[in-house]
Amino acid sequence: QVQLVESGGGLVQAGASLRLSCAASGRTFSRYAMGWFRQAPGKEREFVAGISWDGGTRYYANSVKGRFTISRDNAKNEVYLQMNSLKPEDTAVYYCAAGGTISSARPSYNYWGQGTQVTVSS
Repeated sequence: QVQLVESGGGLVQAGASLRLSCAASGRTFSRYAMGWFRQAPGKEREFVAGISWDGGTRYYANSVKGRFTISRDNAKNEVYLQMNSLKPEDTAVYYCAAGGTISSARPSYNYWGQGTQVTVSS
């Protein structure tokens, strides 16, 4: 069982940066691939970034590639999403998730956090 708690969201202007954190409980955190997803009002929850259990493999949605960076610290049981050059279209609730394999597919993730709001003003 893994419990996930996101933090670091907020209201920023376009072009600014934010760093999201996701703290995981449980001693098995390092066994899980981790992902970040987001959901804007009226839209489906979509994949943003994923990272393998050892951090060796990462991949991103095309919409954030080159602007966002996912990383993890297994010693701290944390995963991060560094978001640079934010755009109004990045506005959404951001969720972290834990699963058995790195994937862009929501069903691949077994555990989800409650989300943190990111709002980017123009």
